[in-house]
Amino acid sequence: LLHRTRSKVITCHLRNAVRVPFVRHRGWTRWFPRVSAHFSDVLHAPVHEGESNAVARTRITTWLRDVMVRQRFDVAMEFGPATVLAAVAESASNQPGKVVLEDISFTALSFRRLMTATELLAGQWRSRLRGAAPGYRIGVLLPNVNANPVTLLSLWASGHVPAILNFSTGVPVMVQCAALAGLRHVITSQAFLDKARLDVAPLRAAGVEIVLLEEIRAAIPALRKIGATLKHRIACGAGFRETPGDRTPAAADATAVILFTSGSEGIPKGVELTHRNLLANVRQVDSALDTDDSERVFNSMPIFHSMGLTACTLFPLVRGFYTFLYPSPLHYRIVPAAVYDKACTVMVATNTFLNGYARRAHPYDFHSIKYLVAGAEKLQESTANTWARRFGIRIIEGYGATECSPAVSINTRMDLRFGSVGRLLPGIEWRLEPVEGISEGGRLFVRGPNVMRGYLNPDANAAFRALDCWYDTGDLARVDADGFLHLLGRMKRFAKVSGEMVSLTAVEDALAGAFPQYGARCEVAVVAVPCDDKGEKLIAVSNEPRLALDEVRAAIRAKGLTNLCAPREVRAVREIPKLGTGKVNHRALLDSLAAGA
Repeated sequence: LLHRTRSKVITCHLRNAVRVPFVRHRGWTRWFPRVSAHFSDVLHAPVHEGESNAVARTRITTWLRDVMVRQRFDVAMEFGPATVLAAVAESASNQPGKVVLEDISFTALSFRRLMTATELLAGQWRSRLRGAAPGYRIGVLLPNVNANPVTLLSLWASGHVPAILNFSTGVPVMVQCAALAGLRHVITSQAFLDKARLDVAPLRAAGVEIVLLEEIRAAIPALRKIGATLKHRIACGAGFRETPGDRTPAAADATAVILFTSGSEGIPKGVELTHRNLLANVRQVDSALDTDDSERVFNSMPIFHSMGLTACTLFPLVRGFYTFLYPSPLHYRIVPAAVYDKACTVMVATNTFLNGYARRAHPYDFHSIKYLVAGAEKLQESTANTWARRFGIRIIEGYGATECSPAVSINTRMDLRFGSVGRLLPGIEWRLEPVEGISEGGRLFVRGPNVMRGYLNPDANAAFRALDCWYDTGDLARVDADGFLHLLGRMKRFAKVSGEMVSLTAVEDALAGAFPQYGARCEVAVVAVPCDDKGEKLIAVSNEPRLALDEVRAAIRAKGLTNLCAPREVRAVREIPKLGTGKVNHRALLDSLAAGA
């Protein structure tokens, strides 16, 4: 109709209409919910001259859906709670008895118990840190257990800012991160320190006080426990829910959390994310995906990683989903069984972890999965094929960065294009800058409400501010005619061979799964080192000592790549170094090769 008549359009979003009884919705409803109508400006559908009616209809339908998704996001940002704690408390008030968290101890927390625990811990932080100013930074060193999100919520309730430390990097790096963030207190658990065999003496030597949750919990008075329990029994989330006076730009733009980048290409950076950043990303993903209140999220991605924090912890808490917290994504035999046991419908993992699960899982273990999202590293075609054939599951690939809270784009079940990382989320601007020597695509820059407040590192923050808060992703990308984002590789993952730019990521993709004769555990990483005659040369590094150079070159030719993409050497290592997220640690790999040269 729009195509033929070229009519003007006004869209209307009915906020909370899904909560009216008798709607076609499987979530919670109530009598007389507060429903509001929000109208757009007068819009003009794009004109598609010279295209067939079928193509024009498809493009206009996509445009209209994008308009409605963006409107839903804009309304949520304007009228929804301004802070993460207030958003979680609002969900808690609607479903106080719903179980939303469970961990490996099989301790289940309902919203009511979650709010009670938050109130009690917040009181302890206020009394223990009586002289601390609002916004005081406190380190958090915890695995994926119930205590982790409870600690985060309680710190927000007491006016403090959690800085989540990545324990997979080792204690020396954590000391650097603590110094960068100016931490004087780190909250952890003695049970965790014992099981992880973490020696926090260097942190203490650096002037950081270690606060043990076991001691804090034992010091909570019984009367205070009774009072908090009664308070949230009567009005769940009371004191945390937003009032009209609380909704100020200052509250939304206050720093909510400090995360540290993986450090795969250097010293980790400290990233400041505000409440607006986190909630914007939650609402962007919620607007794009067709989730409902019955979703069950399996989270084995560490909460110190932005994907584990926002996508797998805060998103389900704000939406009121059940979440099962598992402490490690590396348990390839146990994770599939746990997903089956808990009948989870949503799971997020990296390509590396998905390969590990596929090797050990029974074909029925993932039968309940509705959304299997891959991120943090490129999804390899061999991985996608394995999951489609063995489990009947289509992997949804997304793309993001810690600095973007993290999601930037995502495929959906309605709008999916294999080989891409999906269409950009609502509210995100993008631009591509040409790169010398590369004819296709450009360097990707993004800007939006989910992009960070800034870095703690002065030099990096100055560079970010100089770009007018555009975030330089460091990725080479292109966007096709339908708006799908295609990643062509990291700018730092290109080599100049004989004057031509070669994508190391493309070479790794070509070699992934190319050697079935050596089993599913065979991995190949590709690095570039200086070379006198060609500028740089490629070296294939594998954990399979039998892999020969001729086999590697044959695999490159089979994928249609040029001879410039063929590695000139093959090196064998016992194990390819990985980061805590499962990505190959190319920096450590180069160091080990240099040490063994």
